[in-house]
Amino acid sequence: MHRESVDSSSIASVGYSPESETLEVEFVKNGDVYEYYNVPLFMYERLMEAPSIGIFFNAEIRNSYACSQC
Repeated sequence: MHRESVDSSSIASVGYSPESETLEVEFVKNGDVYEYYNVPLFMYERLMEAPSIGIFFNAEIRNSYACSQC
């Protein structure tokens, strides 16, 4: 999945597959990549438009969707 670099102190890049509703997040601290499943397109759009991607991710995505480390 292609990831796009984002302006965040905690998240390096974000990718999204609308077909599978999979959100892929690469973290700055250790470079780990996680996939979050069944994330609706509107949540991805809200994440990318958020004033703080890290704050939005922690509040709305991190503990709300099943995930696995890539």
